[in-house]
Amino acid sequence: MREQDQQRHDDDPAADAEERTEQAGQQADEEEAHRRILRGVDDPLALLRSEPGRAAVLLDVDGTLAPIVARPELAAVPEATRGEVRRLAGRYALVACVSGRTAEDAARLVGLDDVVYVGVHGLELAPEAAQWREVLRPFAAEPWPWLEDKGLTVALHWREAPDEEEAERTLQSVAARAEAAGLEARWGRKVLELRPPVAADKGTAVRFLLEEHGLRRALYAGDDTTDLDAFRGLDGLEVGVRVAVSSPEGPQALSEAADVVVASPAALVELLRTL
Repeated sequence: MREQDQQRHDDDPAADAEERTEQAGQQADEEEAHRRILRGVDDPLALLRSEPGRAAVLLDVDGTLAPIVARPELAAVPEATRGEVRRLAGRYALVACVSGRTAEDAARLVGLDDVVYVGVHGLELAPEAAQWREVLRPFAAEPWPWLEDKGLTVALHWREAPDEEEAERTLQSVAARAEAAGLEARWGRKVLELRPPVAADKGTAVRFLLEEHGLRRALYAGDDTTDLDAFRGLDGLEVGVRVAVSSPEGPQALSEAADVVVASPAALVELLRTL
C-alpha cells in the first residue's frame, strides 16, 4: 500500500469500515464457495462411493478425458486417465462415454472394451436421424480445411484458422444455409456442428443408458455446450452429480449448472480417483 493510502486509512474511520466490509464480503464469498463444494461433492459422491453397484459414471471424451488439441485426429487419452476409467469400469454398475465422436471412434480413442460408448451426441440412438443424411451431404462437401463428417452430423472447426474472427464469420453463413435446409446449427468450443432436427441429444442418451441399466444414481462430466443436455439428463435422479471441466473458451453456463467445477482433464482424474 502506498504511503498516502496508508495515511488515509489511518486517519479515516470510514475507509477502515469500508475495508472491513470488503474483507467480510470476500470471506462470505469464500465460505459460500466452500459450502457449495460440500453440498455439491462430499454428500453425493459419498453416496456414489458407498454403493457403486447402484451407480453410473458417465463421461464426455474430448476436452474431458482427452485434452483439447489443434485437430480432433490428434487427440489422445492419457494412459493414467485410461487406467482410472478402467478401474471405475470394474467397480461401478455402468461406465459409459457419451461423445460427439461416433461410438466407434470414441471406443478407439478411449481404448477400453468394458466401457459403453454412445456417439454423435446421442443421435446414434435415434433411428429417425438417418433420414437426414442426404440433407447433410452438401455440407460435408464444404471447402473447409478442418471438417469432420460424422455421418449424422458435420462439424466445422476453426481452431487452426489464421484469422479466427473471419473464420467464424464465414461459418455464420454456412450455419444460415444449414438452418434454411432444415438442419440445426450448434456452436461449441471453436466448432460449428450441423445436425438433424430430431429430439436426441446427450441428455436423451444419458436417460436411455440409466433406464436400460435400472440406475438412479450417476455422475456426468463434460466440458462443452452439448454437455448441458447431459446435465439435464440427470434431473430427477436419486443422486445426480454434474461435473464441469472448465476452460477459458468453455461455456459459462456449464459451470453455472454444475455441482462441481474442475479446472482441467487432469483435475477431473483427481476427482475420479476419489470414487
